[in-house]
Amino acid sequence: METKLKSCGKFRCNEKLEKQKKVSAKVIMNMVIDNVNKDDGRPVVPLANGDPSVFPSFRTAIQAENAIVDSVRSAKFNNYAPIVGTLQARRAIAEYLSCDLPYQLSPDNVYVTAGGKHAIEVAVTVLAAPGANFLLPRPGFQRYEDHAAFCGLEVRYFDLLPERAWEVDLDAVEKLADENTAAIVIINPGNSCGNLYTYQHLNKIAETARELGIIVISDEVYGHITFGSNPFVPMGIFGSIVPVMTLGSLSKRWLVPGWRLGWLVMCDPAGKLKESRLDICLQRYLGLCAEPATFVQAAVPHILEKTTKEFHSRIIDLLKENAEICYDSISEIACFTCPTKPEASMFVMVKLNLLLLEDIGDDMEFCLKLAKEECVVTLPGCSVGLKNWLRITFACEPSFLADGLERMKTFCHRHAKKQPTITA
Repeated sequence: METKLKSCGKFRCNEKLEKQKKVSAKVIMNMVIDNVNKDDGRPVVPLANGDPSVFPSFRTAIQAENAIVDSVRSAKFNNYAPIVGTLQARRAIAEYLSCDLPYQLSPDNVYVTAGGKHAIEVAVTVLAAPGANFLLPRPGFQRYEDHAAFCGLEVRYFDLLPERAWEVDLDAVEKLADENTAAIVIINPGNSCGNLYTYQHLNKIAETARELGIIVISDEVYGHITFGSNPFVPMGIFGSIVPVMTLGSLSKRWLVPGWRLGWLVMCDPAGKLKESRLDICLQRYLGLCAEPATFVQAAVPHILEKTTKEFHSRIIDLLKENAEICYDSISEIACFTCPTKPEASMFVMVKLNLLLLEDIGDDMEFCLKLAKEECVVTLPGCSVGLKNWLRITFACEPSFLADGLERMKTFCHRHAKKQPTITA
């Protein structure tokens, strides 16, 4: 007997998702990957995203692996975790971050999240008061814009200045902010530019934010991944000048993005954020979210305390070597311009000179054709806010990186605009 289904005419999708104009960087990256020629026998070189964990040289520390195994085998962490995170994980994260600060963080300042992206979602959502706006960097990380749009927040963009090592254009920030501005987002070390802010520049950002009466959301997911002349300086150092919400995770420094363990930390020794009841809002929103796995939280103290300096140094040395390979190769390609050599994170931004190329109209077309012809995947700059630029990651095996860059050089030579022949 056939059962006739009733009409679903009253069913409607969420219009905010359905009408979202921009697609995420991950969707764009998948579009580029789908354009790879499946009949090409060469291996695909992934120079688009910051997840080198698939490469043997970028395997996480044995101490981190053992901590997870011990946690699971103990059978003590199969239960639900508190909505703000386990006390042991929050205490360990507070101790880890306090090593770089002039004051001591408390576990009560720490909120454990399901990775860095979840921390972004939480930070944006709890500050999404009616009529509020956010100041976001360009280029930046689109996840902020995505969540702001979903929450009905207006976003306003300030440029990062390539001629000044991608520093924040603070004059533009002052002009963009108004009485409804809630926060400014900075990403340090830089995703997507491979830059690192100095103490002096961060101090200027803090002073500017204080004058404007806004808080700073400091995305430090790539914290301590630095290999230039400047050290990593956490924005929380300036927490006595302006309240700071620091976002971080295990994903990049420990090379385990799939473990989904991040944090949001209130670096605010004066307690201004608590006076605004931000802690209550954080707890209530986290109560609506899925918690990070309890067994991963249980492993956090051992991971943060026992991972050796040798592990971190080896990864930094590898990234430094790769950054130099990448920068030197890019310098040999006529249609590429790289404003500064990367000194942090896993990326570099490269400007395209389309006047030197035939039959390529923009950065998206460049990436699609490169994938099809050379099996190299890069991210078009339009996905991070800079049209006709490329974001290239150098976090992979050095030989793999060199091969991918050589293929890019071949591609650019093939599509180079032919010079007119001068006859006598």
